[in-house]
Amino acid sequence: METVAPIQISEAEREVMRVVWANVSVTSREIIEILEDKMNWKESTIKTLIGRLVDKEVLNTKKEGRKFIYSANISEETAIQGYSKDILSNVCNTHHGSVISQFIEEAKLSSEDIDNLMELLEKKSLTAPEVVPCECVPGQCECHLLNK
Repeated sequence: METVAPIQISEAEREVMRVVWANVSVTSREIIEILEDKMNWKESTIKTLIGRLVDKEVLNTKKEGRKFIYSANISEETAIQGYSKDILSNVCNTHHGSVISQFIEEAKLSSEDIDNLMELLEKKSLTAPEVVPCECVPGQCECHLLNK
């Protein structure tokens, strides 16, 4: 079910995937009904997005009579891991803490979520370096300017 390489999907494609993840298997008609209402998109737009996701092998398709049934070829958890890696890969290592802090600040978290984060941070603190090294190419962030 999981793909090895991270898959790049757009925000619009992600909306289609959210419908599929929520329903396990779903027809194009069901996807269209949900997204026409939620996103105010046209049927042709939604069909195009479905087609792109099939082409990217993120969606499986199976024909049953005259209907096509879609199911995810990647779990929502794997997609979330890919999004977070993508976000962090576009920010200097020295700013990862700020990005994560911003997520925590803006997220709606349950008490259990907060407990899990606290536990994870406690474990992480056991092996954390004093300073996170910058690995950017010179000229790509301000770290190299500060160290001149």
